[in-house]
Amino acid sequence: MTTAYERLLGTGFDGAPADPYDVIYGGYDDPAHRDRVPGLTALLADPGAAAGERLMALVALVSWAEPAGFEAVVRAAGTDPRATPWYGWSTDRWFSADRSYGLLCEAATGSDELAGEKGTSELRTATLRALVALADREGFDDRLGDCLDARAVRDCLPGIRTVVERGLARMRAGERFHFDVETQLVDLAGAVTQVDEELAVELLTPLLGNAPSGRALRHAAGPVSRCRVPAGRALAARLWDSGDAYVREVLGAREPAGGDFRPDVQAG
Repeated sequence: MTTAYERLLGTGFDGAPADPYDVIYGGYDDPAHRDRVPGLTALLADPGAAAGERLMALVALVSWAEPAGFEAVVRAAGTDPRATPWYGWSTDRWFSADRSYGLLCEAATGSDELAGEKGTSELRTATLRALVALADREGFDDRLGDCLDARAVRDCLPGIRTVVERGLARMRAGERFHFDVETQLVDLAGAVTQVDEELAVELLTPLLGNAPSGRALRHAAGPVSRCRVPAGRALAARLWDSGDAYVREVLGAREPAGGDFRPDVQAG
């Protein structure tokens, strides 16, 4: 006898066994996903269900732009983000930190088209804003900067500035974190290059101004290399001067030979 989870997320829309993520991705284009929404909503709310099954039910509901999914994420993020029954069920490979909010952010970003069809775009935006507000408190497993497209960044811009500045203040105060907050905030600030290079550089500069980790420098290289404003070129020069081979490779690949931020290249 199959379980509710197996029927809802372990079975494809053709009736064959399937991976849960294949079911979720398939739902983007198959209206039959709507038939599974009541069951997934019930599974999400079932205190007796396994934590991982409830999380995957939520990922599906958010991916399919359902109000029940968006509202559940906003509630969790706005109260105690660690009080969810699935917190710690899925962890990242770097710090063994919870990554559920990264999964949910990725799902919310991918729900854009369905949100437009279902009239839930405002709820989607509220969900993304609630998630961004957690960036200095919870790890997103390197998903935060990568999954926010230009529209999402634009919708969340005031909150991005707030959380980056707040996180930087906490770092400067010597607080200890259970994940790599420095790199995560660099990723978030770097995503701003898609819509406002000046603001992105304004946020990145203090983050990278005080002995940044090699990981933070490497994550900054791509976004900074895209900047064409003068402040961005200056920041690129500082990254180049770090001497990190990967950083130089990324910056050099994006810049024509003789780029103005590479003094050692010009001198040669």
